[in-house]
Amino acid sequence: MKFFSCLLLSFIFLPGIAEAVNLPTISLGVKDAANPEEVSTALQVLFVLTILSIAPAILLMTTAFTRIVIVLGFVRQAMGTQNMPPNQIIIGLSLFLTFFVMSPVINKINTTALQPYMDNQITQQDALDKAVLEMRTFMFSQVQENELQLLIDITEKEQPEDRKDISTTILIPAFMLSELKLAFQMGFMIYVPFLVIDMLVASVLMSMGMMMLPPIIISLPFKLLLFVLVDGWHLVVGSLMKSFS
Repeated sequence: MKFFSCLLLSFIFLPGIAEAVNLPTISLGVKDAANPEEVSTALQVLFVLTILSIAPAILLMTTAFTRIVIVLGFVRQAMGTQNMPPNQIIIGLSLFLTFFVMSPVINKINTTALQPYMDNQITQQDALDKAVLEMRTFMFSQVQENELQLLIDITEKEQPEDRKDISTTILIPAFMLSELKLAFQMGFMIYVPFLVIDMLVASVLMSMGMMMLPPIIISLPFKLLLFVLVDGWHLVVGSLMKSFS
């Protein structure tokens, strides 16, 4: 009975409450533009939405995330532990290590671009230029000349005399190629000791005539033991952090 009484009271008093409180509404529509300024505003909104949709990919590909996540993935594959650690752990650790590496750059962007813009000291374009400059400085510190020269040759442009002459559209893919190259080099060095263990275990099993037993089953505990004894995560993360210095 209490439930039906409350329900009846809500139906009685709801119209009065709705009249007392003006609830906002959102309406979306398409109409003909009355002047060129409206067309320009619509194009700017569309451009901003496009940038926001690809912003995560841009941020990940222009930071230390690529190298870190690939190297950690190689560690898991080299040990042969299937999905241990899980993908969520690998990506989460990669993100936090990326924040750790990029913290000086983020602080500079906050000091030179974001805070002055929030205080109305510089314009939006100036803030964007300063932020891009800090990201370019970081990418130039990690990119290799071979990758830069490759993309410059592909574009068939004149040889740049200074870093300012290299466009960001050339720098970003060159930086990504450099990160992939270095990550695979580090992955190869990680694979070598685990490969030696696999070969030794396979040789012992063949000499004992146990050819039907998969070597990975026997070698996995030894690889885990080796990784724990040498403090593998300390070595891997330490090497990753030092590679950005």
